Amino acid sequence: MVLTIPNNVPFQLHSSFKNYYTLVTSEFLDREAVSEYNITITARDLGSPSLSTRKTILVQVSDINDNPPRFSQPSYTVYVTENNAPGASICSVTAFDPDSNQNAYLSYSILEGQIQGMPVSTYVSINSDNGNIYALRSFDYEQLRNFQILVNVTVNVFVLDQNDNAPVIISPLPKNGTMATEVVPRSVDAGYLVTKITALDADAGQNSRLSYQLLQATDPGLFSVALYTGEIRTIRRLVEKDATRQRLVILVKDNGQPPLSGTVSIILTVVDSVPESLSDFGDLTLSPKPPSNLALYLIVSLSTISLIFLVAIIVLATISSAAKVPTNCMEANGNSSLSQSYCYKVCLTPESAKSDFMFLKPCSPSSTPFRGHRDWFAHSYGHS
Repeated sequence: MVLTIPNNVPFQLHSSFKNYYTLVTSEFLDREAVSEYNITITARDLGSPSLSTRKTILVQVSDINDNPPRFSQPSYTVYVTENNAPGASICSVTAFDPDSNQNAYLSYSILEGQIQGMPVSTYVSINSDNGNIYALRSFDYEQLRNFQILVNVTVNVFVLDQNDNAPVIISPLPKNGTMATEVVPRSVDAGYLVTKITALDADAGQNSRLSYQLLQATDPGLFSVALYTGEIRTIRRLVEKDATRQRLVILVKDNGQPPLSGTVSIILTVVDSVPESLSDFGDLTLSPKPPSNLALYLIVSLSTISLIFLVAIIVLATISSAAKVPTNCMEANGNSSLSQSYCYKVCLTPESAKSDFMFLKPCSPSSTPFRGHRDWFAHSYGHS
C-alpha cells in the first residue's frame, strides 16, 4: 500500500512501520500567513486494478507570540487649542498585533519623561485599553507651545494659540503715575511726527497683529494716528487759536476673535519754540542733511597750528644762536711770519671818547700765523 499527499503543502509522510505513516512538517509554518491546512491523504493498493481511498484532515497552526505590536502610523501630530478643559481627549493612538488571542491583546502606556522639568504624567494620561490620550491640565500657548510623548510611538502635541492676551503699551510710558507727555512746536507744518505708539501682544499670528486708532482728542481735526504703525502726526499747521494743551486717547486693538484692546492717554503741550535737543522726534518727511565737514575743519586747523608752531621754533632757534656773540665786539685774526698766533677782541662802549686809543693784547691762540705787524691796535670811533 502506498500513501500520498499533495505537493503544495509544507508536510510530508514518513513510514514508521509497515502500513503505518507519520505526517510531519517539511518547512517552518507561519500562522500569520496560513492559519490552517486541509490535507488530502490518498491510500492506494498495489493490486490490479489498483484501488484507492482518500481522507481529508484539517491541520490548524497554533499561535506563538512572535510579532510585536505595530502602530497604524510611525508618528502622530496633534493640535490642541490653548485654554482647553482639563480631562478632555486630545487624540487617540491605534496599534495592532497580528498574533491571536492573548498574544494579540494590547495595553497602552506612556513612557516616563519630563516636560519643562515636570513628569509627563502630570500633563497627559492614556487609556490603557483603547489608546485615548487625555490632557490633565489647561495648556497656555505663551508658556508651552509643543511637547512630545512616547507611547512606543512618538506623539507630537502642538498647542494652538488662542487670543487670550491684550496688547501691552511699551511706549510712551506714563511718568510717576501721570499720563505720558510730549512737546509740539507751534511752528510745525502738516505731517509733523509728534510721537509713535509702540505696543506688543504675546499671542501669535493674527492674534498678535495690532491696529491703532484715535479714540478721543481735544481737537479731532488736528492730529491723526497711522492704522498699523501707531505714528501720531499733525493734520494741519497749528494756529494761535489752537489750545496749548491737547489730550489724545489712542486705542490699540489686536486682530483676534474676539479682539482684545488697550488704551493709552497722551498730553501734548504746544509751545512757541522747543530746543532741538529736547525733541525726540522730527519731521521724517524732510530730506536728510548733507554730511558734516567738521572732520575736514579739524584736520585743517590742526595742520595750521602745527605749521605755526614749527615756524616759531625755527625763529626762536635762530635768535638764540645769534645772541651768543655781543653786537659791539669783534674778533681779529691775522697771518704773519711770527710763529705765534694771536686773537684780539675789540669792545666799544658808548662812553668812549672819539679819540680814545687802545692797545690790544692777545686773548687766545690761533692755528693760523699772522702776517704783518707783531702788535695790532684799534682806534675807537665815537658814535654820533
